[in-house]
Amino acid sequence: MNLQGRHFITLLDFSPEEIQALIDLSRRLKQEKNKGIAHRHLVGKNVCLLFQKDSTRTRCAFEVGAADLGMSTTYLGPTGSQMGKKESVADTARVLGRMYDGIEFRGYLQQDVEMLAQHAGVPVWNGLTDTYHPTQIMADFMTIEEQFGHLKGIRLAYFGDARNNMGNSLMIGCAKMGMHFTGVAPKDLMPDPALIETCEAIAAKTGATLRFIEDPIKGAKDQDVIYTDVWFSMGEPETVRRSRIEALGPYQVNARIMEAAGPKAIFMHCLPAFHGMDTVLGQEIAKTFGQAFPIVQNGELEVTNEVIESERSVVFDEAENRMHTIKAVMLSTIGGAFHV
Repeated sequence: MNLQGRHFITLLDFSPEEIQALIDLSRRLKQEKNKGIAHRHLVGKNVCLLFQKDSTRTRCAFEVGAADLGMSTTYLGPTGSQMGKKESVADTARVLGRMYDGIEFRGYLQQDVEMLAQHAGVPVWNGLTDTYHPTQIMADFMTIEEQFGHLKGIRLAYFGDARNNMGNSLMIGCAKMGMHFTGVAPKDLMPDPALIETCEAIAAKTGATLRFIEDPIKGAKDQDVIYTDVWFSMGEPETVRRSRIEALGPYQVNARIMEAAGPKAIFMHCLPAFHGMDTVLGQEIAKTFGQAFPIVQNGELEVTNEVIESERSVVFDEAENRMHTIKAVMLSTIGGAFHV
């Protein structure tokens, strides 16, 4: 399968066969790395990492993945570029496209990464926007396949704000791969109806199903995967914290939720996760809201420490797999066809 020259903006742009081929390539690259087999297929190539939002996993995955493939990287952080300030997104794309063989973007607006793709002339990869997070889904699905041996028919429940980039992208990915997606969230935090309609049309062809449930225990029942994400997105004002805790508190993933899911269920989170007092934010939340909301009095927000540190948690497998799946995306879109 040849994906050379393709952008990686949203999984809506890829067929189930293409997504599976990327996962298969990711697993091959992981095996080669673990065996010490070099795969420097892109020596002499250069990629630009354009970050409006800071990150640990996304930046490291792209930098290490590029180095393993023989490429050099340039990191432009939140203050490292004039894009959107003194230079338009389109002009930035045309400049960077003349110097680099691929561009990664991590920022706020989906329209910005789409504008980069429209004008760059080289592959553009979405490392996260407020709307979609497709590179994370590739790592998630690779991890699920490692755990269960397959994707089709897997039951995944997403807890929290189901209209955010992770809720959107998991719903799309499940629809594409014939999985059963359940959005478990307050009614006003469910995905956009237009996106649901799009995913339902995809699901009708793949055998996937989509459900949306407000009751957290019912939503967790008999699931293979329990997934959650942070309650406070980067860039959101502190003034929303009280309302978010009040709305999402019932959807914290704890022992009760995992028990409802069943003994074979695994726990997933794209990280970073707030599950104790060992982060500045966890301490702030506990101090400010712990008395009013006992559920966060120990700095535990979307997931308890008990769950994320349990044997059922695969969050660090996911984190590692970011590197392997991002490497597969870069290799296939810059380098072309690779047979697994």
